[in-house]
Amino acid sequence: MKGEVLLQVNNLKKYYEIPQGMFKKKVVVRAVDDVSFTINKGETFALVGESGCGKSTTGRTILRLTEPTAGEVFYEGQNILDLSYRDMRSLRSQLQMIFQDPYASLNPKKTIRQILMEPLRIHRNFTEEERLEKILRILHIVGLPKSYLDRYPHEFSGGQRQRIGIARAVILQPDFIIADEPVSALDVSVQSQVINLLLDLQKEFDLTYLFISHDLSVIEHMTDKVAVMYLGKIVEVADTEELFKAPKHPYTQALMSAVPVSHPREVKERIILTGDVPSPANPPSGCTFHTRCPFAMDICKKEFPKAVDFGNGHTANCHLYIKSEEEPNHVAYHTHA
Repeated sequence: MKGEVLLQVNNLKKYYEIPQGMFKKKVVVRAVDDVSFTINKGETFALVGESGCGKSTTGRTILRLTEPTAGEVFYEGQNILDLSYRDMRSLRSQLQMIFQDPYASLNPKKTIRQILMEPLRIHRNFTEEERLEKILRILHIVGLPKSYLDRYPHEFSGGQRQRIGIARAVILQPDFIIADEPVSALDVSVQSQVINLLLDLQKEFDLTYLFISHDLSVIEHMTDKVAVMYLGKIVEVADTEELFKAPKHPYTQALMSAVPVSHPREVKERIILTGDVPSPANPPSGCTFHTRCPFAMDICKKEFPKAVDFGNGHTANCHLYIKSEEEPNHVAYHTHA
């Protein structure tokens, strides 16, 4: 039933240790650092942020394509991080992924028939005729003709390869799909076709998506809820309409100002962030965004802010909205945000 919690992520962490030689300490890269969110059945939840903020690592860690350092991931009330290899493998028919690069994610030595046949052989007990029937049906749904069955991935365009990747993810009729930048490698003319295909498939198969992207125009078009990531942490979560109407976190406001205008006469104030994105191997203390934030205060350098609830599920981790004796001017910004 739509509205029920399907996936819950609690305090998820993924750290990478980089050796620096025999006599030096290892460097720890905090790719995903204490991330929590909830996805309801039937909705499209987006992770958005700059390249390198940890979006893709979060998606891969949820599906255990990369093993987490710490945290919990509950799927229908079951912590999948506690499952054995065998139990996790049987669950993968319900948890699928669409990868960013449609060419690298397909085996170049296998035909489309073999690529789509493989998940049916592993996860379902179908006859050969039933498998072929399902393959032809899913090809029809994603808009590819039957004659493409015995071709290899290199014989297709980028858009066609991504449709094949989508067909492979959907053929088992999963409940949950992580779409990792599914249109970023495609031409603009093809992007809308793939986005509409994903929306059509969601309606037909009652799918739930975790949609990972840095393209805010795509996010606005096809998602229900958005979490904004910066340097491995989530800094704001809100319904899509609410986030685009009234972003609270300074980083989110800067991202929104970068969205191209829809009309030549439209005027938009561009927020230019100064400085470079800090290294996740040596993140700043306190709020990780304070080195680039135009409203940074002393407390921002000391403490990572708690989430402030603005109602209707809209939260932002920012000291500008937290009462503080040290920073009496925080209220002035709150009234103008």
